[in-house]
Order: sequence, then structure tokens, then C-alpha cells
Amino acid sequence: MTAETLDLLALARQGDEAAAAKVLEENSGLIWAVVRRYFGKGVEPDDLYQLGCLGFLKAVRGFDTEYGTQFSTYAVPKIAGEIRRYLRDNGLIKVGRSLREQSISVYNAREQLRTALGREPALSELSEATGLSPEEIAVAELAAAPPDSLQQENADGLTLESTLASPVTEGDLLERIALRAAIDSLPEQERKTILLRFYKGLTQQQCARILGVSQVQVSRLEKRAVEKLRGAME
Repeated sequence: MTAETLDLLALARQGDEAAAAKVLEENSGLIWAVVRRYFGKGVEPDDLYQLGCLGFLKAVRGFDTEYGTQFSTYAVPKIAGEIRRYLRDNGLIKVGRSLREQSISVYNAREQLRTALGREPALSELSEATGLSPEEIAVAELAAAPPDSLQQENADGLTLESTLASPVTEGDLLERIALRAAIDSLPEQERKTILLRFYKGLTQQQCARILGVSQVQVSRLEKRAVEKLRGAME
């Protein structure tokens, strides 16, 4: 990230509308790259782009260079999240009522704990606050929202990026988006295994209970999925 970009982001966070407009213009390609993933969902492309812009500006306001990550890495899930939130709220992405209620319960508990603790709550703390098991929390969040980060550690301290041996830089952003598309194209059991292991941070044993298979089968599903994703990144 250049010093000029950092300066623009700093000014935009301080409410400089001209700086925000310039950063938005310079990143229109990034926004469109995310928006294209949601074509065919019943919303016009220009409307999706406006939602993406809103998510992007939220990322601008929330970004901190001390996060130790590229701005684009931080912005992509914010852009996608804003679009998916709109699609869910308008009934274009269907989520079962019970799962939706559980998801809302988890979200509220997470926000309350984050405020009380001054940090992101642990899965065990969410479980205690909601009365849901870690597996139930993972299923509820998996059903209601997309994964947020390819850099989130799972229960073994591994990230999907490190497992794929493909560290992502600013110039690799489109590959990140392609990887998400590749995950979406995996067979259901393999896709769920990847999301539960690397995005929800569950152990293979916990995944096995959710998927209704043995831990050995989870290991095999994970191995097959990772091999396919490696192939998609080559």
C-alpha cells in the first residue's frame, strides 16, 4: 500500500468527503470484482454496486493500519457482507427460521460480549452466553453469513491461506475472489468441511458431529477439498 493511499484513507476516516470519493473511485474495480459474484440474484448490477460502495466506505471508516493486513483484504468481506445483508433482509437468500433465530441470538451475544470484554469473544464464551454448543453456533453462523477471512486460524492454528501455501498480497486480490468462488463450487460436504474447519475454527471431531460422519472421513474430505482448491489457484 502506497503512502498516498494511506494518507487518503486517513483523511477519509476523518470525514474528508473528497478523499473518500477518490479512494472509492480508485477502488471501483475491486468493488465490481466482488459485485459480479452476486449477479443473477434478482438485483440490478448498478444497485449491487451501490451496496458494494456502502460496504467499501464502511471498510474505509473501520480500517486501521495496525491490523497488519492489506486494506483490500479488509475491504472485500465488508463489501460482500453489505450485499449479502441486503439479499438476506429482502428474502433473496433463504435461511431456515430456526437457524435465523439462532444466528440473531449469536450475533446479539457476540456484540454484548465484545462491548463488555473489549475484545472478540471466544467460542466458549459465546456458547455459555447463548446456551448453544460450539457446533450449533458454527452451523447458525455458517447458514446466515459468508466466511469473513481467509486468514482466520482454525482449531489447529492453521489458516486456509497457509494450508494452500499461497500468501495473498494486494496484487493477488482477484485470486482471493476466485478462491471463494472455488470454495462455493466444491461438493457440499467438502465445502462445509472447509468452512467449518477454516472459517469457524472447529476441530475435525466437532466437524464430524455436525456433518454426521467420522473424524477419518472429515480428514479425507478436508484433504480432497484442499487439493481441489490448490488446483484452482494454480
